Amino acid sequence: MFALVTGSLLLSLLHAIIPSHWLPVLAIGRKEGWSFSEILNVTIISGLSHVASTLLIGWGLAFFGWELSQNFASITPYISPVVLILIGLVFIYRHHKHKHFHVDDQPHQNSKSKMIFSLSLAMFFSPCLEIEAYFLASGSESVWWTVILSAIYFFVTLAGMVVWINVAYRSTSKFNWHRLEHSAGIITGGTLIATGIISFLIH
Repeated sequence: MFALVTGSLLLSLLHAIIPSHWLPVLAIGRKEGWSFSEILNVTIISGLSHVASTLLIGWGLAFFGWELSQNFASITPYISPVVLILIGLVFIYRHHKHKHFHVDDQPHQNSKSKMIFSLSLAMFFSPCLEIEAYFLASGSESVWWTVILSAIYFFVTLAGMVVWINVAYRSTSKFNWHRLEHSAGIITGGTLIATGIISFLIH
């Protein structure tokens, strides 16, 4: 389970850094002349929406993992690692097509409340599917491991978004955010595969 916790922590950190989680808010906020506190508040609101949908799916998969462990005890230790490795391979194969929410995809609204709703809705329907394999694996262990995974994802993702909004807002240096986002699929896939292999070896 240590491998799952470590892997979920790494993925949560990665996805907090990925610009698609906070750059749309910053871009719209600057364009509309929002204050930094307003940008920060909207980041938290949209982040909560994003985390909520991810956790809803995650807990559903955790329950499915628990059902598997009850009915297929002999093969359950092998299912989670295989799922992690397969998903990792898919992300590496499709890393160049990896899609997140982008500000350019969203229609501009005249009302601030409509903008916030639009951002939150887009984030809700863009859950982090990469982390879901960890919930499936934690469900085969215990409810408490799923709670721990949820807490890690919740706090690390939101804290990371807040930190990076601060950094990006105050920084005057240029950074190639597109390159970071483009490479995220490879990093994510590698993390999933490594976690699956380690989980398989320690069982």
